[in-house]
Amino acid sequence: MNAEPKYDLEERLLEYAARIIRLVERPPAGRAGNHVAAQLLRSGMSPLPNHGEAQAAESRKDFIHKLKVCHKELRESRRWLRLIQWVPLLKPAQVQPLLDIS
Repeated sequence: MNAEPKYDLEERLLEYAARIIRLVERPPAGRAGNHVAAQLLRSGMSPLPNHGEAQAAESRKDFIHKLKVCHKELRESRRWLRLIQWVPLLKPAQVQPLLDIS
């Protein structure tokens, strides 16, 4: 019998949101650091509750729409993470693990 690894999207999104929270506590204080951290916090935490909304969708169309919102927020988060690396606001080693999640 071939046991496949458990794939639990809710758990993965929960871990991702927790890692985002820990990361946004690290940027240097200042206008840019605060702004980028706030934007990343919003987009990085959004997929977790939106996934919950998708699970309670009222139709297939509603389900697809809500998962698309999750995907949109994850794409936005990726761009904020890339900006953090590009500037850099943090050391690349602090950001890269979140960029490698895909």
